[in-house]
Amino acid sequence: MAWGLPSTTSLAQFCQKLNRLKTLKESTTETSQQGHLTTLDLTLLGVGGMMGFGLFMLMGSVAKGIAGPAVVVSFSVAAVAFLMGALCYAELAAHVPRRGSAYLFTYISLGELWAFLVGWIMLFECLIVGTAAAHVWSSNLDAIFSHRIRSFTVAHVGVWQVPFLAQYPDFLAAGIILLISTFISCGVRVSSWLNRLFSAISLVIVLFIIILGFVLARPDNWSAEEGGFAPFGFSGIMDGAATCFYAFLGLGSITASGNEAQNPKRAVPMAITISVGLVASAYILVSAVLTLLVPWHSLDPDSALADAFYQRGYSWAGFIVAAGAICAITSVLFNLLFFVPYMVYAMAIDGLMFHVFAHMHPQTQVPLVNILVFGVLMAFLALLLDLQTLVQFLSIGILLTFTYMATGIIMLRFRKSPPASSLGPASTVGSEQASAPEPGELRPALRHYFGFLAGYRLGAAVAWALRVLVVSAITLDCVLVFGDSALHLPPWGYTLLLLLSSVVFLLSLLVLGAHQQQRRQDTFQVPMVPLTPALSILLNVFLMLQLSYLSWLRLSIWLLIGLVVYFGYGIWHSKENQQELPGLTVTHSSLEETEQGL
Repeated sequence: MAWGLPSTTSLAQFCQKLNRLKTLKESTTETSQQGHLTTLDLTLLGVGGMMGFGLFMLMGSVAKGIAGPAVVVSFSVAAVAFLMGALCYAELAAHVPRRGSAYLFTYISLGELWAFLVGWIMLFECLIVGTAAAHVWSSNLDAIFSHRIRSFTVAHVGVWQVPFLAQYPDFLAAGIILLISTFISCGVRVSSWLNRLFSAISLVIVLFIIILGFVLARPDNWSAEEGGFAPFGFSGIMDGAATCFYAFLGLGSITASGNEAQNPKRAVPMAITISVGLVASAYILVSAVLTLLVPWHSLDPDSALADAFYQRGYSWAGFIVAAGAICAITSVLFNLLFFVPYMVYAMAIDGLMFHVFAHMHPQTQVPLVNILVFGVLMAFLALLLDLQTLVQFLSIGILLTFTYMATGIIMLRFRKSPPASSLGPASTVGSEQASAPEPGELRPALRHYFGFLAGYRLGAAVAWALRVLVVSAITLDCVLVFGDSALHLPPWGYTLLLLLSSVVFLLSLLVLGAHQQQRRQDTFQVPMVPLTPALSILLNVFLMLQLSYLSWLRLSIWLLIGLVVYFGYGIWHSKENQQELPGLTVTHSSLEETEQGL
């Protein structure tokens, strides 16, 4: 057979491989569980999961190097963007009859390649946030000892002057990662009561910081003499919002526990809204206090809150804040180092990652190889990389993941429900709906106005409209962000592109809204679809474009490595490719336990 271009049939089959969906089967043990969590329980889970990230890890870095005192606005914008994405996350969690991760949700809504990329991005984000958390842990411990540990290391090792690397090796950060990895490899996990204790300590520390901070506040620190409220301008605020987006990541603990709620349809969205509002309020108040206590340019990003009190001469207060930070970050590290190996294990069981990562130790029942590999890798990164460099890595991956999930919501809404045996009670369609229009069909009342779409096969017009919506959202955001600077557009060209992309975006929304959606009364659904997920896509892409080109370069390199892994191994060893589903329940039952920590 002569070599030539692949046939249309071959290309179509190849694309089907990339977009094949995961089929889930109902587990009788899960559906028989009686929900016991109230809205308050879920809210406390969300608050406890989110508080440590932004409070002790991001706030100082964003305030000093990105947004200045306007970090309060950055957290507000990030909260709005995250809330829209979290509602999409909640519907996907309700759609699946078991708890899972963004990787699993993407696998059942968009397809295999996208699920692999989401899992690969989550792995990257978890490695970075774990490394950053270890730096914050060591910095706060160092602050308690008046920075003697840093002085000792610098005196005996010296100072490095290498771009993107730390000024000195952080042996303490690497050591805490290896220590926790050792505990986890022995089958030890931080208990739920200890998690609650650390969450309670974080809440008490927040109240302490707010009360004492406002008593000691100096409004002059926001004055023009100190650089003003927004020293980096609007771009700094938006760049800060993109970075602060990661501060709300712990909200996954709510959706992960949604199937244990007494009334998931009501409790999950209420808990999400309340917890995001509470945590956003705490972030805004604490960041205001932080920049009013001391000038923003004098902050120590590694231990900003504790150091601010030390600078003001309140060493006892700095000690309390540093001790609280150590407790909160320890919980974060335990949950993170427990989650990463099991997420990779789930991907390996599905055949998308190397088979060695699917090995479970027979005695301890933990993925020992995964813990050792990624624990050592995280410790190596913590030893060498600078916290400021790590912060620049954050958020771009999770913003991209949330964009995938918002797209997945639109796909699921306009797709016919699978049989009830696949997805359980949440997908059961009553007999009275048998004669109703199928999802993806034109609404009967609008067929007269959109008759030109009637010739398309079921779902084709929706798929094309969704593609156009995503492309027009990216175009509109590019014009808004780069129109006056990088693109150097004349005023008429800027206005024309802005109008064209806006009109196309609205028209694609209109076409999507003209089609029938799935309507379920027994599970939570995002309100105002496709508007809400479309706005989430628009805002997520806008925030991603605010990040530096280095963040995009690093993510692109990581994604290229991931594509090599997928096309070299995953696509051929995928269980869906082999039309097998062995060990599905085992895979996700392990993953379920870990997701609560994030």
